[in-house]
Amino acid sequence: MAAAGSSTREALPLQGRLAIVTGASRGIGRAIASHLADLGADVVIGYVSHADQAELLASQINGSSSGPPRALAVRVDVSVADDVKALFDRAEAAFGRRAHVLVNCAAVLDPGYPSVANTSLEAFERTFAVNARGTFLCCREAATRLARGGGGRVVTLSSSATTALGAGYGAYAASKAAAEAVTTVLAKELAGTGITANCLAPGPVATDMFYAGGAREEKERRAVALCPLGRLGEPMDVAHVVGFLVSDQGVWVNGQVILVNGGFV
Repeated sequence: MAAAGSSTREALPLQGRLAIVTGASRGIGRAIASHLADLGADVVIGYVSHADQAELLASQINGSSSGPPRALAVRVDVSVADDVKALFDRAEAAFGRRAHVLVNCAAVLDPGYPSVANTSLEAFERTFAVNARGTFLCCREAATRLARGGGGRVVTLSSSATTALGAGYGAYAASKAAAEAVTTVLAKELAGTGITANCLAPGPVATDMFYAGGAREEKERRAVALCPLGRLGEPMDVAHVVGFLVSDQGVWVNGQVILVNGGFV
């Protein structure tokens, strides 16, 4: 993450704005939180595991500025309504203002990629609890909490799995499709507030979630073979698109599901 001293931050596109990013301790969420900080935003790093990584990222962001703290790590289980409310409460208390940006990145994926016939009810319910209910709870809180008048941004990370519909992705693709529906409906419900709501649907990205479950080289080979650009995505490939959407330049993009997958789908 590039350092952003007080002398250069005045020209940054997200200067003075507060962003909440869930699932930000690792992978795509971590890249998004880091990139938004580079663009000038103060960032709340939501996490449910890997607390050391979340705290390290907060320390790195805060260490790049001589002014007041610009990042805070907060543990949150997005499937629990009280946790989500507390996340927004802590963000507002720590930075003295309402958030301008919410990025829903927290997600789970069964690393075994079971078929529908072999997916346990417990695994199905946990997938929907985090990916669908978690997005709903965060969007519900954002609908009344995000800055109004000056506008605001909601970005939900979906998946190209909702379009590819590959074997082994039944519960995951269904949960992400539900997250897309909640977010795009929210865009219409927030008409007149200046708040936009969009989804990004990444393809295979080189993260711990993608590589979980073993067969690392084989999984990568298959994914790369299906991508016209001939490589896996990197977390920053997604983060850069988020940065555009939450900036003033992204104001005319609303209620969309944007595929960010190098042509995978």
